[in-house]
Amino acid sequence: MHERGASVRELIAENEALRRQLASLMDQAEGNHAIMMRHQAFDLEIVGASTFQELVGTIFRLLPVVSDLDAVTLSLVDTDADIYTVMDKLGVDFEAFPNLLFHDNVDGLGYDLTAGRTPKPRLIPFDAATQRHAFPHPPAGIASVALVPLLRNKRLIGSLNLGSRDPGRFTPLLGTDFVEHMGSIIAICLENVISNEMLKYIGLTDALTGVYNRRYMDRRLVEEISRARRQAYRLSCMYIDIDYFKQVNDTYGHLAGDDVLREVAARIKAELRMTDALGRFGGEEFVVLLIDADLGSASMVAQRIRASVAEKPFVMPEGQMLAVSVSIGVATLDDFERDHAIEGVAQQLVAQADQALYQAKEGGRNRVVAMT
Repeated sequence: MHERGASVRELIAENEALRRQLASLMDQAEGNHAIMMRHQAFDLEIVGASTFQELVGTIFRLLPVVSDLDAVTLSLVDTDADIYTVMDKLGVDFEAFPNLLFHDNVDGLGYDLTAGRTPKPRLIPFDAATQRHAFPHPPAGIASVALVPLLRNKRLIGSLNLGSRDPGRFTPLLGTDFVEHMGSIIAICLENVISNEMLKYIGLTDALTGVYNRRYMDRRLVEEISRARRQAYRLSCMYIDIDYFKQVNDTYGHLAGDDVLREVAARIKAELRMTDALGRFGGEEFVVLLIDADLGSASMVAQRIRASVAEKPFVMPEGQMLAVSVSIGVATLDDFERDHAIEGVAQQLVAQADQALYQAKEGGRNRVVAMT
């Protein structure tokens, strides 16, 4: 009887141990399922991002939460700063993304690319000295990191860098299938969004001067008038025309004329704020939108632009010095009646600036006229 009782107790204890083990496995399975669902939701979020800012913002906002990470940075290969320049022109706020890093070439990412080798994820202990390229400002306590190459058609476009205070979170003994999958999804999304943003930028800019085109300015003007009405600030418009531009083309040729257009655009832009907008309306005409600027301050900016063009001669391709000047008309939005259609108000504002420009040219050119 004693042996039988002991056997029953052993069976009961073994049964309880199995139940605990099963409960632990079920908890683990539920946890893994929850993690999988969070990552699936993350994948859907980034796949659905339509702009560069939305995609990068989603990565930095959700990935640390979804994957329980203490640091996430994103490195992009940006030869000649093309990506940064275009995204900046499209209004991306880079100050909001201090962990978005740009590198001139793939060597800055820290992967072994000898003999055309395809880079693999690196799961290693954190070392501030050797991983500064990936974590220039690491939070205190980072102990292990995963450096995940972002590849498109075997081309390295960047690196997703993950950090944890847990030294056992990322080690060389662990598999890399999961982070490789994550890197693949992010790489695809980045390439698609960047390509779409580049096409958008090309469609909204003047190929010759690099400033916005009329299509963009027409759209931007409507947006700014709507915002000016809501926030009750002044919006001014400048219409700029290069004086005697036909003579430049006739005397020096169209290539020289193109150089003058590019240089005039650059000098105009140098006098503007980041919030202002400059566009080429065609030929030798430019339009500027000055945000939160009344007629007096807009006229002062116009005088600075006029002086910056006129006071420094332009150097022609064969070394000749050419004096160039511009005439500028300035007008300020004074129609805040909400029952007036914004499109009509926009056309009227540009027309007023154009009328002031006509007066400037009739008055002798190389001057500014403000429409009062």
